Amino acid sequence: MTTKKRSTESKWIDPDDAPRLDRDWFERAEIWDGDRLIRRGRPKSEAPKRATSIRLDPDVLEHYRAGGPGWQSRINETLRKAAKLRARG
Repeated sequence: MTTKKRSTESKWIDPDDAPRLDRDWFERAEIWDGDRLIRRGRPKSEAPKRATSIRLDPDVLEHYRAGGPGWQSRINETLRKAAKLRARG
């Protein structure tokens, strides 16, 4: 899939019609390095995690959630140890 670079030519004449260059505008702006679009965010993983549905006892779920953000990763880590799998990293 190829992404076409947006034209930088303006269609407006009246400066009052110019887009407001606020923080939101800059956060959504595309960044180009020559002809290459720079992607933001986390790079794609070679082995991305998959969403699944699992049934857990309420006390087990509460135990992990009580630890705060990252509780799903901690469950994954515990399951990897129980299955004697190498830690990813």
